Amino acid sequence: MTLPSRVRIVEVGPRDGLQNEPLPVSVETKAELVARLADAGLTTIETTAFVSPRWVPQMADAAKVMARVNASRRPGVRHTVLTPNLKGFEAARAAGVDEVAVFAAASESFSQRNINCSIDESLTRFEPVLAAAREASLPVRGYISCVAGCPYEGAVAPRAVADIAARLIAMGCFEVSLGDTIGSGNPATIRAMLDAVLARVPAAQLAGHYHDTWGMAIANILVSLEAGIAVFDASVGGLGGCPYAPGASGNVATEDVQWLMQGLGIDTGVDLDALVDTAAWISNELGRRPASRVAPARLAQRGKACENR
Repeated sequence: MTLPSRVRIVEVGPRDGLQNEPLPVSVETKAELVARLADAGLTTIETTAFVSPRWVPQMADAAKVMARVNASRRPGVRHTVLTPNLKGFEAARAAGVDEVAVFAAASESFSQRNINCSIDESLTRFEPVLAAAREASLPVRGYISCVAGCPYEGAVAPRAVADIAARLIAMGCFEVSLGDTIGSGNPATIRAMLDAVLARVPAAQLAGHYHDTWGMAIANILVSLEAGIAVFDASVGGLGGCPYAPGASGNVATEDVQWLMQGLGIDTGVDLDALVDTAAWISNELGRRPASRVAPARLAQRGKACENR
């Protein structure tokens, strides 16, 4: 199998990585994180989410964050945001975003607990968002949660994931990100899921979004590369988690993904050392060490230490 020669890393740290932080993160820190990630070479950054502050208090400052980011935009960087409904979409458009994202689940139980509706109801809610996005010429990305396993139902059938992915593409999403929300997937289950999805959706319209709860994220990315997937979501420093998935750790660390790609000779346009420095900086701002393997190892190699408040 020939691996892709180039991979696009979608940085989700500013949204997915920070959304569940228990203490408020300032607008200034969020905007600085976005700027550092852009300077490291990330060209697609999930910057914030226009969601109800009642459900996600950390994202209540979405408009302020986008205003700050837009004031010092790096050229060539796309800023995408999560918009679960038309109200969120209109706020995102007014804030000057480049792309929006909607999210569904492959598990009925997870859908009910996450967004308080069934899978079919969630897809119906997206229709006016997709219509408004088409009118505004804003691309829409789709997310599917629990593509390998659900914290409430256990294993998820690959055909269920394939059906939702195909429906999101048919609705107008340009790309669908396949999320192993609780990190329960392994190379065998991820490959089975991908086989089912690829029978309905081309690899060029798919992305992998793997959490590292059981240490399988990098292995799952390798399997996905072999299947032809060339876009992967990652969170700097391994930030994040999921409040609806007890025990689930954050996304795979961006620096770990970059190290893999460098080892495979795959171009991403990302500077590893700048990324590692960003992981160390934001982790220190949050009072912890980077939740990755590469950042501490690379810092030690360079004679630096991971600070920790």
